[in-house]
Amino acid sequence: MSSTKAEEIIKKIMKFLRLFMSETLVKRILSILLLSVGVSNSRVTELTGLCARSVHSLKKELEKGEIERLLKVGGGGRKRKLENIEEAVIAEIEKKDYHSRQQIADMIEEKHGIKVSLMSVGRLLKKTKSNG
Repeated sequence: MSSTKAEEIIKKIMKFLRLFMSETLVKRILSILLLSVGVSNSRVTELTGLCARSVHSLKKELEKGEIERLLKVGGGGRKRKLENIEEAVIAEIEKKDYHSRQQIADMIEEKHGIKVSLMSVGRLLKKTKSNG
C-alpha cells in the first residue's frame, strides 16, 4: 500500500472516530495502534498530528504495558475555589438564615477569605437540602 493511500485511510478513520470521541482520544488511539505495529515516532506524528513529545510518552507507556492509563482524557482545568470547604459552607447555609446569594457570597469571603461570584453561590445552593 502506498504512503499516500495509508494517509488517506488514516484521515478517514480519524474523521469517523471524531464523531464519537474527542480529538485528543482519537489521536491517542491511532498513535497507539501505529506504534504497536512498529511505525516510527516521527511518522506517527505526521499521520496523526499528535506532537512528538506525546508520541514518545505513548511509546514509553506502551513498553511498560500501561495501556488503560493512555486512554483517559481529563481536563487539566482549574480547581474549584470552594472544593476544600464546600461541605462547611453548605452546613453554614443550612444552619443560618441567609436571604440572598450576595449574603452567602459575603459570608464565604468573610469566614474563608474566598471571593465567589453569585453564579457560584447559585451552583452551591443546588447542593443544599433546601435546594436554593
